[in-house]
Formats: sequence, C-alpha cells, structure tokens
Amino acid sequence: MDFRNEPLGLVARILALLSLFIGLGDAARLLGLGSGSASPIVLMGTMGFVLLSALTLMRLFASVGLWIQSSWGAIVLAASLVIEIGFYLAGSNWVSLGLWSFIFKLAVMLATFALLALAQLWVQRQLAD
Repeated sequence: MDFRNEPLGLVARILALLSLFIGLGDAARLLGLGSGSASPIVLMGTMGFVLLSALTLMRLFASVGLWIQSSWGAIVLAASLVIEIGFYLAGSNWVSLGLWSFIFKLAVMLATFALLALAQLWVQRQLAD
C-alpha cells in the first residue's frame, strides 16, 4: 500500500511535515532548549529522556517514510503517537504534554489513522475493479 495517488500523496506529505515538526521539537527538548541551565536528563528523568529519544527517532524516520509516500511511515508515526498519548493518559510522569500539545498530537494521530484507512479503501477498490 502506497500513497502515490493525488489526494493521499498530498495528505502524506502534509503529515510528513507535521511529523518532522514534532520530531525536531522533541529533539530540541532533548538538547535542553528552553530548560535553562538544567540538564534535560535531570528534568525528565532517565526513563523519560530515553522514551523521548526513541519517540523522536520514530517521528523523524516516519517523516522520511511519509515523504517518500510509503505506508510504513504512517504506521511508525501512528505508533509513536499512540505510545506517547497512551503514556500521557496513563498518568506517567515520563511524558509531559500541555493541553494544546495534546490536542495537536491527537489530531495528527487521527489524521494518520484516516490516511491509512483511506489508503486501504483505495487498494480494495483497485482490486475490485
């Protein structure tokens, strides 16, 4: 399943840019931008730092996969967002999200699921014809 037809490809590219935006923002947090002189490892804890590192890499790889219009990019992006939102809703102190950040990431997750569902419908329609 790929996103090479016109409307799905455009949505995949938009999601690629959003994934890149989220990944670079997370990378900035890992580098300690905006945290003053405190170490990000001390602020987030070791497990929070490791979790954010893994999610950052997932999102950056997902942005590449979505940009080349491959389905694995959408799957990786959806997985990273499900993991982060799941940890946040479970009350873990490893993930800290503000209200607007939560809403934004939830919307991106839902858009990614919609893209995968529409791509699956398109493939099924192509096979039926």
